[in-house]
Amino acid sequence: MMNSLISAVLQVILFSVIPFIWWLCTARKKQPFLTWIGLQKPIIVHKGRYAMFFVLSIVVLVVPSFALIFFYIDRSLLAANQFAGLGVAAIIPALFYAIIQTGLAEELLFRGFLLKRLAKFFGFQVGNLVQSIVFGCVHGAMLWSLLSLHVILLVVLTTALAGYLMGWMNERVAGGSIVTSWCIHSIVNFIAACMYMFQF
Repeated sequence: MMNSLISAVLQVILFSVIPFIWWLCTARKKQPFLTWIGLQKPIIVHKGRYAMFFVLSIVVLVVPSFALIFFYIDRSLLAANQFAGLGVAAIIPALFYAIIQTGLAEELLFRGFLLKRLAKFFGFQVGNLVQSIVFGCVHGAMLWSLLSLHVILLVVLTTALAGYLMGWMNERVAGGSIVTSWCIHSIVNFIAACMYMFQF
């Protein structure tokens, strides 16, 4: 369990290095780092609309991703495989993995840093599209030597869709807070980990 926590924290630190250096050089005197990166309480104007989009986002992320895994990808190749067959004993490590190691680390880098910087220079639509494509390509690159090209393209497209949707949720529904995408990302990854843990 301790190893899972250490690994998760190290990944957050690693994914935060470039954003932190960028903030130090460009925005340190303008606003605190956590505000600059969007790690703040969401600003929710319409709670019903927010809740509806939140649940829909989880469904849109889960269904294509899990269909892709079910039909095209050997499940042993994915990170959540580390929890395969461990059952209840893996709940705490799976939470560290889902909430800190992947959820927080990736949201800090992609939606907190990359999207916000790109949107500042090119506008939200271009910034969100570019960060989502980069997000998809990074996930595709991790499986590059293990899958055929058409499956890699499906991974990139599915993950890019997730990245775009989470960026849209943050900036258009949650007032620029990455807490929303962090929660969505964490829930989806925890669901995936649970499917491995209990071998669904």
